[in-house]
Amino acid sequence: MKNLKLYSEVTLNLDLQSEEEAILFSAIDIERDRLFFASSGNRVYTAQLASFQNDEAWTSTSLPAEVDIIDLESGDCITSFDYLMEKEALVLGTLNGLIILHSVDASTTEIVGRVDGGVSCISPSPDGDLLVIITGFGQLLVMAHDWDLLHETTLEDFPEGADVLEHSVSSGQMLESSISWRGDGKYFATLSESCNSPPSHKRLKVWERDSGAAHATSDMKAFIGSVLDWMPSGANIAAAYDRSKENECPLLVLFERNGLERSSFSIDDRMDVTVVMLKWNCDSDLLVTVVRCENYDFVRIWYCSNNHWYLKQEIRYLSQEGLKFMWHPTKPLQLICWTLSGRSTTYNFCWNTAVTENSTAFVVDGSRIHVTPLSISLLPPLMYLFSIKFSSAVRDVAFHFKSSRNLLAVGLSNGCLCILELPQIDAWEGLEGKEYSADACLSEKLFRSLLHLIWLDSHTLLSVSHYGVINGKYHGQNGLSGYHLEEIELVCSEDHVPSLMTCLGWHAKTIHGIPLQRPVISIASDPAKQSSSVIQFDGGNMFTYTSKSCIQGGAMKRCDFNFLSSCLWMSLVPIGGTSSESLPFGLDDMGRLQVSGKVLCNNCSSFSFYSNRGDQVITHLIFATKQDLLFVVDTSDIFHGDVESKYENFIQVGNKRRDQENRKYINIWERGAKIIGVLHGDEAAVLLQTTRGNLECIYPRKLVLASIVNALAEQHFRDALYMVRRHRIDFNVIIDYFGWQAFVQHIPEFVKEVNNLNHLTEFICAIKKENVTERLYKNYIALPYINETKDEEARELKGFDPDNKVSSVLLAIRTAIQGQLPESPARELCILTTLARSDPPALEEALERIKVIREMELSSFDDPQRISFPSAEEALKHLLWLSDSEAVFEAALGLYDLNLAAMVALNSQKDPKEFLPFLQELQRMPAVMMQYTIDLKLKRHENALKHIASAGDAHYVDFMNLIKKNPQLFPLGLLLTTDPTKRNQVLEAWGDHLNDSKCFEHAATTYLCCSNLEKALKAYRSSGSWSGVLAVAGLLQLGKDETVQLAHELCEEFQALGKPGEAAKIALEYCADVKSGVGLLITAREWEDALRISFLHRREDLIYEIKSASLECGGSLISEYEEGLEKVGKYLTRYLAVRQRRLLLAAKLRADERSMADLDDDTASEASSNLSGMSAYTRGTRTGSTASIVSSAAGSKARESRRQRNRGKIRPGSPDEEMALVEHLKGMSLTNGAMRELRSLLICLVMLGEQEIARKLQRTGETFQLSQIAAVKLAGDTMSTDIMDEREQTLERYFHKARGELQNSEVFSWRCKVFVSP
Repeated sequence: MKNLKLYSEVTLNLDLQSEEEAILFSAIDIERDRLFFASSGNRVYTAQLASFQNDEAWTSTSLPAEVDIIDLESGDCITSFDYLMEKEALVLGTLNGLIILHSVDASTTEIVGRVDGGVSCISPSPDGDLLVIITGFGQLLVMAHDWDLLHETTLEDFPEGADVLEHSVSSGQMLESSISWRGDGKYFATLSESCNSPPSHKRLKVWERDSGAAHATSDMKAFIGSVLDWMPSGANIAAAYDRSKENECPLLVLFERNGLERSSFSIDDRMDVTVVMLKWNCDSDLLVTVVRCENYDFVRIWYCSNNHWYLKQEIRYLSQEGLKFMWHPTKPLQLICWTLSGRSTTYNFCWNTAVTENSTAFVVDGSRIHVTPLSISLLPPLMYLFSIKFSSAVRDVAFHFKSSRNLLAVGLSNGCLCILELPQIDAWEGLEGKEYSADACLSEKLFRSLLHLIWLDSHTLLSVSHYGVINGKYHGQNGLSGYHLEEIELVCSEDHVPSLMTCLGWHAKTIHGIPLQRPVISIASDPAKQSSSVIQFDGGNMFTYTSKSCIQGGAMKRCDFNFLSSCLWMSLVPIGGTSSESLPFGLDDMGRLQVSGKVLCNNCSSFSFYSNRGDQVITHLIFATKQDLLFVVDTSDIFHGDVESKYENFIQVGNKRRDQENRKYINIWERGAKIIGVLHGDEAAVLLQTTRGNLECIYPRKLVLASIVNALAEQHFRDALYMVRRHRIDFNVIIDYFGWQAFVQHIPEFVKEVNNLNHLTEFICAIKKENVTERLYKNYIALPYINETKDEEARELKGFDPDNKVSSVLLAIRTAIQGQLPESPARELCILTTLARSDPPALEEALERIKVIREMELSSFDDPQRISFPSAEEALKHLLWLSDSEAVFEAALGLYDLNLAAMVALNSQKDPKEFLPFLQELQRMPAVMMQYTIDLKLKRHENALKHIASAGDAHYVDFMNLIKKNPQLFPLGLLLTTDPTKRNQVLEAWGDHLNDSKCFEHAATTYLCCSNLEKALKAYRSSGSWSGVLAVAGLLQLGKDETVQLAHELCEEFQALGKPGEAAKIALEYCADVKSGVGLLITAREWEDALRISFLHRREDLIYEIKSASLECGGSLISEYEEGLEKVGKYLTRYLAVRQRRLLLAAKLRADERSMADLDDDTASEASSNLSGMSAYTRGTRTGSTASIVSSAAGSKARESRRQRNRGKIRPGSPDEEMALVEHLKGMSLTNGAMRELRSLLICLVMLGEQEIARKLQRTGETFQLSQIAAVKLAGDTMSTDIMDEREQTLERYFHKARGELQNSEVFSWRCKVFVSP
């Protein structure tokens, strides 16, 4: 669904040397961009193709050319002409049989050979190695590039013994033939006559390059002249059949290499026309024919899609001009036409989508336009809703779908302009299958060539018109000539009927014109300004034009923005808001998608725009890349300049195809598919057309979610739910987008608008805990600002839990259903669904409702409400379908309703042997014991305890056993026990449980509550609480000796446990042993307390012992700090070396990855990226590698356990070495206990007069601590950057920096200021 648009037409005249001279042949030099013409006067004209492309071409009429004369004998003339790229010269064949090589640069002519009968045709092979010549006698000569004859044969099939020369002379004329090579040069095709066939019948022959033998031959057919061309891709050979004897128009036929006819199509014209030329373009997708009738030559461009040939363009010439043409060898959409008089015209085309902004397709096919409203039905290509027929072929189409009017402007190849007003799209279904004829509008003049036809408003057109080229001379109308920007006013004399098509009564008048000095590339209407458009000139320069009917209109004004290059496809998108400006989007032929002079993507192939709003404000840009990736970009990101941060570079993203979680593109499944349009609003679809012509419709997740979000924002809940169901989106997006608390407030409106219990049930079953907008769809939608204040109405709901999404939403839905929807069986089932899907499931409440239904069924009188409820069995089966049958059975038991439990068991298809004996046993029990038994089975121990307690003293043993088996019941057991004796038994049992659970202090307290002092003392002793033990000993009234003995035992126990400080307190307070107490304080390194006790008891011996121990400890610490300082330097040096090595390796890997990313996906190896992001210092956590090793779970656990054991060890060369070094440096810091002991030791040394030792100890410790802090800081700074600075990142620099910053910090509070160094 695309149309071929003519966007540039440049005509120049070649100044011939004489009036009688005519141009006969042409050739092109693609390397030097030169165009050659051979004339009937034996002259060669050389012109530059650049002459058609410069700005002067629009104002000039002459084609500059150099002239060379080919000196031939009198009566001799040029009969064939081509350019040999390898020899950089022209090869000419003459009537007398001369083969001439002419060098234009050197102006030399060389006769390289001569053949009998004259030269009919010369054709070099595509690679230039061979030259095929057909003589006038029908001889086929194959020559090498050095003019050696390789093969010679005859085109015609002569009987054995027949004289070829005699037959050729008797015919009296030179054989007319043509040669066409296949693109790879292995074969070439010719059309030849047979001696035994009618003159009009010919045979197509395919020849082999290497042997010169005929490879295949077709049947004799009535071919037209020598019209023949082989598709460059090699698939088909095009020719034409003459069907005048059948009173039908000519037929274009496609042959295969084997000479068999593959397909054909009619040119759909009168029977008296003939095909004089045909040629494929270099991409093999367009076929141009020249169809000649009595008065005109028609240049027709055909395009095949879905096995149907569309006539996409038609250009008219007068028959006497003798039209000929050629395609540009490398530009598939540039056509060069020339006439006998030397008038040369280059036509530049581009493909435009046939789908308009409102998703309506207008496909051009000759003189018809096939109309398909894709928003109503996605009809596949070749099919359409209705068609419009015109008097001649369509050249340009313009659409206007605004202000409730649907207008269509069509420019025809005969210079006429047609205007149609279509009915509203809703009324188009009545037009199905019809064909309407449109008449040309009335005007004072013939518009001739109309380029870039657009609508300014509903009654004004704007176009570029070209005046006056007839027979090589300019004949302007009303004094106009050249190219003009024209504003055309339209008036309709017929009243439009909304449901009918208005094709008649249109009048057109040119009201304003501006001469143009530069080529116009494209024109686009400005949706943000009334009756305004933007005109893009060659090079990307843009001007605005406002209609003359507006104030200060009718003139062009330079825009503030330009494109970087000429963009053939341009669109204007309004910025929105209060701004009246539009943002220009353009795509050039190199694939650069530009926005206001900036390149958005460098490899774009097609783009379109999407709107999910009713006001048609553009919300998304959709474009496809040449790597067959489709991107959906928010226009707000483009307006705010956030594209690079969110989407990175589109080429690099496209090469990271394994990053499934964060990918922001869609893989287009068929190579070369293009975007042709979108379906706006709730449809949220992108239309793609493949190279085969098939139409595909996809629904990008981002567009679908944007439509759903827009519907939610406008509170169109039914539309949002419909889109979620249709596109299989998680239902929770409706709940989570604005927050489930906010959704709860709108649930009554949601239920009322949906009003479909089946849809509500489906919605209820899909509700889950997680927030899907934060995980599943986080890359597709931006979360809005959510007000944290909750509505009090939701809180007033009974059972509302602000921390439970599922239950709270289902509660609100259940309340809304009960209040808004009428009673019905379906409503009751929906309510049961809300109860079953709650978290946790409210099965008991659901069973209560079923119980009520069953009681209604069992009641003797007829209740009129009975018809509003399903049967109890149906309701129960519905509940069982939604829930676990065992859980429902247990919930029924929990209601202590045995009949209901039996009903559940039967409907859940349980074996009666499993449940019937149990239910019968329960039925025989007393009510309390039945409830107790059920509670035990359901593990409802609190209820079971209450029931067994109410059963009396006969079941006291069961009461105690239940408490002992379930210790959490001890508090409830105390509340249920009033007898003091039984209460003490419960407490003692609780204490035993706590003692067995190693909760000794709690056990001791519990024992004290029941006055069991012996067990309390043991519990305190087991907990290590010597104060509690000695306190309970006082309660037991132990003697002094027993107490001292107990204190000695405790002191020894605490020494064995490694708690000398606690043992010292016991020795000093209860044993009165000063020497042992001071010794224990020294062991605990509590120097100040040890010195204080010694001075208290005036023990000089102990003071000396403290001094010796403190000096020894100080020296040991000095040695440790010096050794630690050396380790800090060694570890830091190793860390910096490892870090620098890893950065170098990572940089090398990134460079290799970037070089691989620049390759095309088809040529890059899939295995090349398996090591991307990996180095010797990173763990291999990749997934999806082709070289992955599958290991057992046991092996994985073994490796993990080894990793845990080795954690903290530094293994040189391992991936964890870098982090292990940093962690080791951090682990060398002084702990709070070490700093406290160090300060105590410093004070003790000062008191004992050892100031020098104390000063040395403090300085050594301070140096170590500063070095360790500086090393950790240096390591942290290097980890946060990829840049290493050997001069700045040194331990010495960081050491001095730490000294200055941390001099008065808390970490150095252990120091004595008297020893602080300056």
